[in-house]
Amino acid sequence: MSTKVHDFFNHTKYPFILTLLLFLICFTLLLFTNITTFNFNPFHFYSDSNAINKDQPPLNQYITVPKDSNVNIEWKLCKGGSLVVDYIPCLDNLVAIKALKSRKHMEHRERHCPNVSLHCLLPLPKGYKGSVLWPKSRDMIWYDNVPHPKLVEYKKDQRWVEKYGEYLVFPGGGTQFKGGADHYIEFIEKTLPAIQWGKHVRVVLDVGCGVASFGGYLLDKNVITMSFAPKDEHEAQIQFALERGIPATLSVIGTQRLSFPDNGFDLIHCARCRVHWDADGGKPLYELNRILRPGGFFVWSATPVYLNDERDQQAWKATTAITKAMCWTVVAKARDPSGHGLVIYQKPTSSSCYEKREVKTPPICINEDGKNSSWYAILNSCLTPLPVDGAGNVQNWPVPWPQRLTSKPPGLSTDSDANDKFHKDSKHWSKLISDVYADGLSINWSGVRNIMDMNAGYAGFATAITDRPVWVMNVVPIDAPDTLSIIYDRGLIGMYHDWCESFNTYPRTYDLLHSSFLFKYLEQRCDIVDVVAEMDRILRPDGYLVVQDSMDILNKLSPILRSLNWSVTLHRNQFIVGRKSFWRPTVVETE
Repeated sequence: MSTKVHDFFNHTKYPFILTLLLFLICFTLLLFTNITTFNFNPFHFYSDSNAINKDQPPLNQYITVPKDSNVNIEWKLCKGGSLVVDYIPCLDNLVAIKALKSRKHMEHRERHCPNVSLHCLLPLPKGYKGSVLWPKSRDMIWYDNVPHPKLVEYKKDQRWVEKYGEYLVFPGGGTQFKGGADHYIEFIEKTLPAIQWGKHVRVVLDVGCGVASFGGYLLDKNVITMSFAPKDEHEAQIQFALERGIPATLSVIGTQRLSFPDNGFDLIHCARCRVHWDADGGKPLYELNRILRPGGFFVWSATPVYLNDERDQQAWKATTAITKAMCWTVVAKARDPSGHGLVIYQKPTSSSCYEKREVKTPPICINEDGKNSSWYAILNSCLTPLPVDGAGNVQNWPVPWPQRLTSKPPGLSTDSDANDKFHKDSKHWSKLISDVYADGLSINWSGVRNIMDMNAGYAGFATAITDRPVWVMNVVPIDAPDTLSIIYDRGLIGMYHDWCESFNTYPRTYDLLHSSFLFKYLEQRCDIVDVVAEMDRILRPDGYLVVQDSMDILNKLSPILRSLNWSVTLHRNQFIVGRKSFWRPTVVETE
């Protein structure tokens, strides 16, 4: 046998054939590599060519990304000790806040981002440990992770939060629902059965949410609630909510629009939310009108609804006049057994009322540029037009949940190309989650509850993991196609954001950050190191970062993540998975 092999290589024609054969094999491999490598533009949604190829190596054979010797980042601990543990750059800019000429409209609670990015790492609270897992976390969290006892004492008679040993416990109480959030939720639906929690009403906004027990208990009804409140004297209430695993964000109705889309929420709720709805000519109510879906409900349970003292009655009369001018109608009014009352308004489903008003105040807004963005935009003094379809008819209410998640969204363009992109995007993410994310990225999904998709698109990623006990904050970057209304049509939540700035959340509030082809365009406007520092701020220790991008971007990210003492692995030359450690620098930043 060996003789035959020797003779084979001694014939002059066979080396030529062998060389030709090797050349063809190399060319085929090169062509295959180019085909299977992602070449993706985040400003054009997915096609079938983005699917993961089954012939690639098994996902459990991941490799370590090599260190980049040209990157040398020396991180330091932010100065201030325990005072900066919960630092939020764009909300804690004391220099800008002190320079404000007025605080009449809550300007001091709005975003005032510093000119210099955060170049240090925040310390951990003393005794910080891995968060309590969901669903246990809804009812109890580690005290050392959010060591703020002020609210325990301040709200002790209202059962918001109580301290028991190492834990903070949340009994489900609140100012307006002393019988418990679950009973209060049932009382609302009993007052107006048309609400149909979890079927007709799926996406809710809770204004001035406290510790977000209302939104937490609505999860049992298949309702996703965006809870929000300002960072104020009610110490860390939003931080409590996020530590519990309940969707929440820091925001305020001040001088600027909320960073939510027009006509997005099915229902807006306010229980003693301390917002003066009639202030500034009714601008706060005009803002609710902007973000409330046609036919959507506003549930208001507050003292003006059921108390008869002069101050409350003045607020009631003023609010009634404004809601009438907006063509809102009262569809229900009731009192619960404790004597607390609520009123439920409904936004019109037709523009006919606007046209029939004798006095056209407030006027209908004119959106000249056609954009549906609210990033750093001032509050309107007008009524946002009702959304219409291609035939000029007001858009229909989405189909009942859960069908609305996968059905064609009412706000999707009637263009056949848009419909094709939408369905391809859904197909793409369903396959990607099944083939890659579910088991192939070495993620312990049992420890993941709070997720942020930093470049959400149509929310295909969030849609594909709805069978898991997680929730996703779908972020639409301000310079990406505006798909946020589509996300709400699908029954999911999200916000606009500029990733060259800090996000409105406390440190250590997300378990997993997901980025799909975000950095290629982001690095053209801001420093990638600053973005990574922000991700380190908002990610919990032991939390994950998943980045899908080009190898050029992944090679830039890897050494920066390693400089933070994160573990970093590369999968399929397309995904980086970083895991944040409990490490913090020992050297403190100086002037």
